Amino acid sequence: MKILLVGEYSRLHNSLKEGLQSLGHDVLLLGQKDGFKNFDVDIFIGARFFNSRLIFPFTKLINKIFNINLIGWENTYRFKKLFPILKGFDIVQLYNESIVKHTTKHEIEIVSSLINSNKNVYLLSCGIDHTSIKYAYDKKFKYSILTPFFENKNLKNDYENLLKKLDTPALELHNYLFNHLNGVIASDLDYHLPLLEFKAYLGMVPNPINIDKIKFIAPILNEKVIIFHGVNTSNAIRKGASFFDDALKIIAKKYQECVHILRVENLPYEDYISYYDSCHILLDQVYSYDQGYNALEAMAKGKVVFTGAEKEWLDYFNLEEDTVAINALPDVDYLVSKLSWLIETPEKIIEIAHNARQFIEAEHNYIEIAQKYIDTWQKKDIK
Repeated sequence: MKILLVGEYSRLHNSLKEGLQSLGHDVLLLGQKDGFKNFDVDIFIGARFFNSRLIFPFTKLINKIFNINLIGWENTYRFKKLFPILKGFDIVQLYNESIVKHTTKHEIEIVSSLINSNKNVYLLSCGIDHTSIKYAYDKKFKYSILTPFFENKNLKNDYENLLKKLDTPALELHNYLFNHLNGVIASDLDYHLPLLEFKAYLGMVPNPINIDKIKFIAPILNEKVIIFHGVNTSNAIRKGASFFDDALKIIAKKYQECVHILRVENLPYEDYISYYDSCHILLDQVYSYDQGYNALEAMAKGKVVFTGAEKEWLDYFNLEEDTVAINALPDVDYLVSKLSWLIETPEKIIEIAHNARQFIEAEHNYIEIAQKYIDTWQKKDIK
């Protein structure tokens, strides 16, 4: 099949592309590289001029004073220039409800063109969109990325872009997609649960991880347990980074002779994944039910990851608590307790590391997951 993947924010589509190619399919990946993360794409579809270092301050000023989204305009212009080559695909998969980060009118125009020029178009729910934010806003999760906002309304500015997903334009775009696409797929439980009530929902397909590229690093425990905390400052609040930071201050003092802490900020993807190679424990996020992409790749390497590992996830994959990953909660004392347990019983680090790799191989093998996508795409048209 000829397949077009649109969007890349975590390397999910890159791994899916590699799996699909292994199965003999022809795949083209368009994306914006997600800023400093700099993910690989076949064709870059993001703004270059208005997002350049010299022009960007002017871009922000125009947006603030006149409410004109110059980046959105450039994104739209560049995407439309590609229309002649974005035709005749058997499958098109969109990574996000908003492709060019522009007005609903322009988003719908682009999606409409993709629908009219290709056989089947699907949406992958794997990040911030209307459905997941509405579910979180209605407090249907016991905690979510909106929890800090609920607890402190002074964070409104930090949550402005997320809360816009509840506004009428975002709802209009959401409704158009769910009524006109061939279906919607979720990448993990944080997006699966909000979609269960929708007719357009085709089910969850777990994140694909390229286990051939990511090698297992058997943990070696000599003098110190190494703990890694990589922070993306743009989403640190909704990842719960402060809980990890506070817990690490206590751990550093309590175990100063036997623990080494690595904390970094805003590293490009390639630097980030190589930087944590030496660690035994990786701190990911506290407000999720399931693992995001960074957590899964770390688990594939054999790291003990503090991340989403809620009961719903344990039940879905038929797992026991603390065997594959550590469920991170927004509770400093809890985090300190779990970290202390691992530091004081290092054999558990070795055990969980091996279990984590086995879990990724069993449930997230990129070639097997690619086949699951194909099977899902080939389900009966639901429109």
